[in-house]
Amino acid sequence: MRVLAVDPGLTRCGIGVVDGVPGRRLALVEVGVIRTPSSDPTPRRLAVIEDEMRRWFDRHRPEAIAIERVFADSNVSTVVGTAQVTGVVMLLAERRGLPVTMHTPTEVKAAVSGSGRADKAQVTAMVTRLLGLPAAPRPADAADALALAICHVWRGPVQHRLAEAAATAAAARGERASTCRPTPGGARP
Repeated sequence: MRVLAVDPGLTRCGIGVVDGVPGRRLALVEVGVIRTPSSDPTPRRLAVIEDEMRRWFDRHRPEAIAIERVFADSNVSTVVGTAQVTGVVMLLAERRGLPVTMHTPTEVKAAVSGSGRADKAQVTAMVTRLLGLPAAPRPADAADALALAICHVWRGPVQHRLAEAAATAAAARGERASTCRPTPGGARP
């Protein structure tokens, strides 16, 4: 499975593409960061991110998209920018018929390091090791995107099957199913 993972951000947006299947060695395809100047208007910044993200989608032809779930933060402008970038990525994926799964930072840390409380250095060290990289990916946004891709390779298919089962059950009850994927513990976004 080829996963394109995004650590969304308006100033720095980490992107990682990883090939792998659970139980087998993972392979790095490409990693990078899209940067936009904070002095530019938000619509321009989102257009730059969309254009570059479109190139990544076209170049790598992913089978699944993983995005880090936005979490509440004291800096509202950061949360809003992150949510806007998330929307751009979701729209691009939807137009290509690609499944999108959102993973929480705690879920990603636990999948990659074994602890949901791991710090950035531990996660980066594990990403470097799991992908057999000669050096740690920099900046942190790039390492975070790769951790997200690894998490998705290992956990995404199970979450996708759970979401499909929930949608089937909702349809049987005559309810409209959510298109969002369930999070650990069954909570919805």
